[in-house]
Amino acid sequence: MVDVGEKSVTRRMARASALVTMKTETLDLIKSGEIGKGDVLGVSRVAGIMATKRTSDLIPLCHPIPIDGVTVDFEFLDNHRIQVMATVCTSGKTGVEMEALTCVGVVGLTIYDMCKSVDREMVVTDVRLEEKSGGKSGHFQRASQPDS
Repeated sequence: MVDVGEKSVTRRMARASALVTMKTETLDLIKSGEIGKGDVLGVSRVAGIMATKRTSDLIPLCHPIPIDGVTVDFEFLDNHRIQVMATVCTSGKTGVEMEALTCVGVVGLTIYDMCKSVDREMVVTDVRLEEKSGGKSGHFQRASQPDS
């Protein structure tokens, strides 16, 4: 584990995203609240927040970090894709990129779990860091890429 003892405490933020692709019928069921396991987006949001707080338990060399805030948002890109976006903030000595990435990954997996009875062909892809700020390395923002 990297020694962060000498690093300064700064305000840190990380934004990550993931894409969940599914059948149109599956997305329609999510939107209408007709998936048997319940509120897919609500449960997935809570799962992502819980995973954010447990990142250091899941990834061996991550530092346990006090999390100041987590937001999870969803965007319906078309009739078969949901984009998951998470923003994680802390005031600390190390960044929260892994926490944001863990969040969107677990959100995507939870959507899959809740919908697998109607669509086993769903795919969780494009888990990626979109932006981070704070710390010695400064600000990073992914260059925009065209929709695929």
